[in-house]
Amino acid sequence: MASKASQAMVDLYKGWTARMAKGDMDIPQLRVMFETWGDLTTEPTAIEFDEADIGGVKCVIAVPKGVDQSRVLLCFHGGGYVCGSAGSHRKMFAHIAKAVGCKAVIVDYDRTPDNIHPGILAQCVAVYAGLLESGVKPEHMATIGDSAGGNLATATLLYADLLGYPMAAASVPLSPWYDMEPTGETMKTKADVDAFVTSDAVRFMASLYLDGKSPKGPLASPLYAELKNLPPTLIQVGEHEALLDDSRRFYEKAKKAGVDIELQTFPEMQHVFQLMAGNAPEADLAIEQIAKWLRPKLRIA
Repeated sequence: MASKASQAMVDLYKGWTARMAKGDMDIPQLRVMFETWGDLTTEPTAIEFDEADIGGVKCVIAVPKGVDQSRVLLCFHGGGYVCGSAGSHRKMFAHIAKAVGCKAVIVDYDRTPDNIHPGILAQCVAVYAGLLESGVKPEHMATIGDSAGGNLATATLLYADLLGYPMAAASVPLSPWYDMEPTGETMKTKADVDAFVTSDAVRFMASLYLDGKSPKGPLASPLYAELKNLPPTLIQVGEHEALLDDSRRFYEKAKKAGVDIELQTFPEMQHVFQLMAGNAPEADLAIEQIAKWLRPKLRIA
């Protein structure tokens, strides 16, 4: 049974959907609303935050006290490529980096519709390449992201592989959005329990991101990509998510391609429930499991 603390996310999402249902919000207003995502997360302790330009892209750096800074978690925020920011997600990614024992590099990419596909992906790969050029070893780096950022956690590696860059050690997509159309059965079967994600919202944000490009492009929708070169991958998703089938279908395809992949589904949880880090036991448990899985991949004792 879901904890009482997890109700805060349901309440937040229902408030958002009620505001959006009025149909009078423009993109700047949506972005302001989405910044309150971070209000669900407690401020992590013993973390130093800084800013840096990596590969020509603005990033927020989170360094937990005493960690091995040669190990890097490359982080991509969600928000449908339209909203969200490094600011709205810095606390969650810092919690995860602290649990893992590494530093986090949170990419503050330029959002759509000003930066359409593949522009955002190109920025993410530029940061990946910049970290490699700075001396970070690929076996000491993992990607992580939520929702659209979960897509980027995978697509960045697919694109980097196409460009000839060495593969990272691991990837951790959280509630990933892998299907731009969307066609997953849970878009219908979970509609009554998902407090936030709808087919109409997915199509709207996809239309801004793709700007007329194919929704089946493999770097836009990794469900259609060749996955065999991906590193070990851990997917976490909530049982009450309309996007649940994105994770299930990707898991099955990656497994058939020979990828070392694990899918963890959390009962009664909503989209990107890990944002409740420090406030809900389900989020803290998920982060503990990420850390347990990721430490050996990054060779952290």
